[in-house]
Amino acid sequence: MIQALCKWILYRCMGYRFDETVRRPRKYIIALAPHTSNWDFIMALLFMGAEQFQCGFMMKKEWFFWPLGPIFRSMGGIPVYRDKNRSVTDIVAQQAREAEDFHLCITPEGTRRRQPEWHKGFYYIALKAGLPILLYGLDYKRRLIQCTKQVVPNGDIDSQMVEIKQYFEGFSGKHPDQFTTGLIAN
Repeated sequence: MIQALCKWILYRCMGYRFDETVRRPRKYIIALAPHTSNWDFIMALLFMGAEQFQCGFMMKKEWFFWPLGPIFRSMGGIPVYRDKNRSVTDIVAQQAREAEDFHLCITPEGTRRRQPEWHKGFYYIALKAGLPILLYGLDYKRRLIQCTKQVVPNGDIDSQMVEIKQYFEGFSGKHPDQFTTGLIAN
């Protein structure tokens, strides 16, 4: 029932298409971009409902106040504490290594504002846990959700971050002026 409702809203009412050529393995990290609006979260929920899969997500700890905190946690939310005394990447990578199945979605921009310097935590989690990074683009202009590339971290973060950013250059967020990969083409 939920799947049918999400499919109807996302694909019929909103007119979105889904293009996926990369299969989702048992363990993976999703890098989702662009992230320019709170609507991206709603779109992700509709998409997961329509395609019947669950994926955890990371969000700044400030969003985990009552009553949203318990709701977000039940949906797979992981609060991010930005103090220097915690290594979130080490903790999450260990959880990924120990889990039989692990699915985590992270927005590399880390904010809805224009951010040329993307956060690299998603890369380090994948590297430390030995997971592939699936690149999911959410394009509001073309009404498209697309995953046609995966990156397996090899430790050469500089060149692989350029490769990841290049994949997302053609995507248009809800607020296109708020999105940049920070590459020269933008």
